[in-house]
Amino acid sequence: MPRSTIEFWFDFASTYSYVSLMRADELIVTSGLRVKYMPFLLGPIFRAQGWDSSPFNVYPAKGKYMWRDMERLCARYGLPLKRPDTFPPFALLATRVALAAREEGFLAAYCKAVFHAEYGLGRDITDKQLIAAILEQVGADPVRWLEKAGEEATKQALKDRVDAAQAKGIFGAPTFITPDGELFWGNDRLEQALEWVLRRR
Repeated sequence: MPRSTIEFWFDFASTYSYVSLMRADELIVTSGLRVKYMPFLLGPIFRAQGWDSSPFNVYPAKGKYMWRDMERLCARYGLPLKRPDTFPPFALLATRVALAAREEGFLAAYCKAVFHAEYGLGRDITDKQLIAAILEQVGADPVRWLEKAGEEATKQALKDRVDAAQAKGIFGAPTFITPDGELFWGNDRLEQALEWVLRRR
């Protein structure tokens, strides 16, 4: 029987996506399932809801809670945590590279490395040199993939990805969508999404 695939929708600017992505591979693969990484941008979705920034900035009390929650979660899972100077980080370049490389074998390693640099080390992921170094680190040609990230086809693919997210009813990240179309939102719903699929196999 072919392995079922869970779609993992995430935004590089999302703190909780960092926690989920760093543990998703092991959880999903050991469950006998596949994961399809679906990087996208939440900004247009937030703007459609009337927000000009992350809800963690719009509602300061919520933002204060989120950072404390991230400290607890990262300690629990053994992940480093360092706040970037700007929140939410501007993730357009990193996301375009991921979209350009969406069918490549290095995609998972690239996404993990971006999140580690961003929320593990507090680095600025708008820095093209940093993204180039990450690409080289995961065995990809930095010149080729940065060029592809700037192509009109890649820019359109990202717009289409955001449109697809909205069509699926995605309003935040991380979001997990099961093969039967069930939507689970939040880092704390990853295990529940896996259980949902496994019970229906």
